[in-house]
Amino acid sequence: MEYRTDQVPMSPRSVQAAPGTLPIHDHLPWSIFNFVYMNVCCLGLTAMIFSVKSRDRKVVGDVEGARHYGSTARSLNIAATVLGILIFIIIIALLASGTLMAMKYGG
Repeated sequence: MEYRTDQVPMSPRSVQAAPGTLPIHDHLPWSIFNFVYMNVCCLGLTAMIFSVKSRDRKVVGDVEGARHYGSTARSLNIAATVLGILIFIIIIALLASGTLMAMKYGG
């Protein structure tokens, strides 16, 4: 049995949901960013795992599974981003107030 190249999808982007439905987002670039830069409590790693699962579900054609994993990845990415930014702001505030310097020199 031979397949013509126009019958075989060659990339994950060629898998489409039913017409009139929203596109499926896996949030993989955002998950990779959070994994590398804002991996607070391993939320970035968990978001990346769910993003890959969403992409896998999208490739095999499971639209509902892909949406579920994509939604979970988005929620984890939001949590990782917010916590990462809050920790960054707290560290900057402590440095600016001199609290960390006082702790460093014991006084």
